[in-house]
Amino acid sequence: MDTFFLSHGAPTLCIDETIPARSFFQSWLPAAIAGTQAPRAILVVSAHWETDAPAVNVVRGTNDTIHDFHGFPHQMYKLTYPAPGAPDLAERTKKLLEDAGFGPVSEEHGRGLDHGAWVPLMLMYPDAGIPVCQLSVQTERDGTYHYDLGRALAPLRDDGVLIIGSGTATHNLAKMGPHDAPPPQWASDFDTWLKDSLLDGRYEDVKRYKEKAPQAEVAHPSPHHFYPLHVALGAAGEESRAELIHHSWTNTSISYASYRFTTKI
Repeated sequence: MDTFFLSHGAPTLCIDETIPARSFFQSWLPAAIAGTQAPRAILVVSAHWETDAPAVNVVRGTNDTIHDFHGFPHQMYKLTYPAPGAPDLAERTKKLLEDAGFGPVSEEHGRGLDHGAWVPLMLMYPDAGIPVCQLSVQTERDGTYHYDLGRALAPLRDDGVLIIGSGTATHNLAKMGPHDAPPPQWASDFDTWLKDSLLDGRYEDVKRYKEKAPQAEVAHPSPHHFYPLHVALGAAGEESRAELIHHSWTNTSISYASYRFTTKI
């Protein structure tokens, strides 16, 4: 299967019909963006699970819905996404990573889905019938580390597993503004650099984005919303091709740029 980096933006994506990216996520099944055959399971690498070393959530039964945000409309805290857990996928992910030298990989039993997973999935697969497992990111490591971590997960694609990196293409909450204002130069420059680098196959530059990208530290003061892209990119393999499948903005500087990574045949 193809791998994807999806910019999930604000948690209110799942209730706010004025967010332009909402229609993109809702079109996921009708437009068969991930193919006509449903995935056997979904592995989400979310910006909202940070650990010192890789961790997977092992849930036998139904995933809990983690409301890991504050100050949002009351209805947000009542939303649930009761997708089944994917303990077999968690164990397979752990083994692949440990065999590739990324161990030890810890198991978080009972940890549910954070909003980096359930907010987009609620729109993409509203029936919540596909098993879901999460993998954490390590913000003290770099892009190359996360790319290589993704490479270790590539065999999952042959098992019908959909690998999604869920983050945001630009993420600086301190510099957000009104929805109707044009993107500032720093956000536009980084967003354009990312698109050009991915579409031109300059993956080494993407791995070393802190050195290569304009305004990298402004676009991502913390890398946790960007490293999911590296994992998804690595999981597609070195000969992959990138495709921009959605692009929009909210809050002046939040880019919802989302990408598909297809392995060249």
